[in-house]
Amino acid sequence: MDTELSEISTFIRSIPPFDSLPKQVLAHLVRELTINYVRKDDYLPPKGINEPRLYILRKGAISCRSADGELVSRLSEGDLCDAFYHTETNALSNSQTATASQLQVHTDEDCLIYSVEATVLQNIGERFPSISDYFSQNSAQRLKNKMTQVNEEAILSSTLMNTAVSNFYQSPVASINADQTIQQAAMQMNEEGYSCLVVVEDDNPVGIVTDKDIRRRCVATGLVTSAAISEIMTRDMCTIDAKSNAYDALMMMTAKHIHHLPVTKNDELVGMVTVTDLINNEGHNAINLSSIIHKANNLTELKEISQLLPKLQIRLAKLGSSADHVGKSISAITMAFTKRLIEMAEYKYGQAPVPYAWLAAGSQARQEQLAHSDQDNAIIICNSMKPYDDAWFESLATFVCDGLAECGFIYCPGDIMATNPKWRQPQKIWQNYFTDWVETPSPKALLNSCVFFDLETIYGDASLLNKVRKQLLIKTQNSTLFIAHLTKNALNLRPPLGFFRDFVLKQNGKHRATLDLKHNGIAPVVDLARIYALSEGISAVNTIERIQQAAGTPSLTRGSAENLIDAYEFLGMLRVEHQAKELMRGESADNYLSPKEISKLEREHLKDAFKVIKSLQDARQSSY
Repeated sequence: MDTELSEISTFIRSIPPFDSLPKQVLAHLVRELTINYVRKDDYLPPKGINEPRLYILRKGAISCRSADGELVSRLSEGDLCDAFYHTETNALSNSQTATASQLQVHTDEDCLIYSVEATVLQNIGERFPSISDYFSQNSAQRLKNKMTQVNEEAILSSTLMNTAVSNFYQSPVASINADQTIQQAAMQMNEEGYSCLVVVEDDNPVGIVTDKDIRRRCVATGLVTSAAISEIMTRDMCTIDAKSNAYDALMMMTAKHIHHLPVTKNDELVGMVTVTDLINNEGHNAINLSSIIHKANNLTELKEISQLLPKLQIRLAKLGSSADHVGKSISAITMAFTKRLIEMAEYKYGQAPVPYAWLAAGSQARQEQLAHSDQDNAIIICNSMKPYDDAWFESLATFVCDGLAECGFIYCPGDIMATNPKWRQPQKIWQNYFTDWVETPSPKALLNSCVFFDLETIYGDASLLNKVRKQLLIKTQNSTLFIAHLTKNALNLRPPLGFFRDFVLKQNGKHRATLDLKHNGIAPVVDLARIYALSEGISAVNTIERIQQAAGTPSLTRGSAENLIDAYEFLGMLRVEHQAKELMRGESADNYLSPKEISKLEREHLKDAFKVIKSLQDARQSSY
């Protein structure tokens, strides 16, 4: 292969789905390519080419617009243009006019473009389904395949399966000579705090003895403690190599019914791992952390525990946990901190004068929170409260919000906290709030709706919120005007689909050349899900649950619901992985992702996710 073909081959091999092709097939594909130079402000396909082709942009930039002039996408180096790949789309010409079903592909710069006939790719696709699947599927289908793969990998992943035994064993190994007595062994275990000893002869391990062996084989049988330890030791000692993963160690101990396993390296004894060591590895998970938080005696202890939150998020990301699982785990921890602080406040100030409910708002209520987010909370109080009762609730709010801030959950910049008297009101006032927001959807009312229509009871009488929510959903179902205003407000956040050099990026400032995953990707899905829920009277607050329950209703088809969940989970996965990398570097976690941080294939999936979101936003816009 000459130098030029070699360079082209290297370029094509870097582009999905061609990166999966064997060298011989890739070489055949490269030989079938046509090279085109297209001037700025011209159109594809180039003059004289009429058959269906796939175009691969080598240099330059092109834009794709619908017949009415709306920008569909911008493509740059390495992007594929399949607008003319299928026969039914081949009726386009170089003219600047097109019918409603056609796409105009315009060159924004001088371009070097490779193209290949569709029949060539179809022939290759018959032998390599990944190629035919890629071009036969739309963006939603490609994204679904990706998320299916991700979910399967998450199910198969485990902390222990991905961690070597070398991360767990204790060293050096506590040992005892075979001729020493059982009593001496028991005394050594007691003094050194070990539950087992390796028995050695001439510095060579010959067996193992545990505290259980002393109870079972000595005390229970009446054997004198002056007998040699070798009389009760286990001679056929199981060992495991330090390179083995921790899951194998746990399985071996389970199968052999043992709790201690010596670890070897190059056939030499280097340490001991116990079942407790492996189980304690899970000590950073949400369940155990919540239990530890519940037992905390003061704010100082809570602050120490809160330092584990970033570590938990990193661990979950390493495991390949879904963003939904990470969000629910972190939200459960925040809930535990909040509950413990409320319990401490009630101990300090006495019981509440009347029933109440402490409410979480926003991402915590939706169970989509990540480590050390800002606070969004409120209090709803029984209507029987007296004006002087608010002093108690003010003390409660101050104690809890200050405590959360001490634990790393910063104060809400918008003052949406229970310390603000406006968000610490009786049930009837909250009912009036929601009624006014629905019946008079001013810009401020819509802003409040986006926060307070995502509420969940963290502590106290849940019926106080449930009654308000029930009446709210009756109103929203019957208020097309409110839903229309909420839809218009939600559509202000759009995915960055005007691709140019991959994506529309931040142009300046600290986060220059990055994508805002939260506001341009995740938030639009959250907004859509909220609209679906309010339109259909769905009480769920979690975004995925809202979409799932709205599926098959007039607001959302089942197919669209599945596509939207895939897009949401993929964006969430990228966000969690991005933040984990920042936390591991000792940086604060943010939502600004550089496209250079992810692979070419992930960038393609990201575009697919944005296309899914935009299509559903467009559908919503046309409805209202």
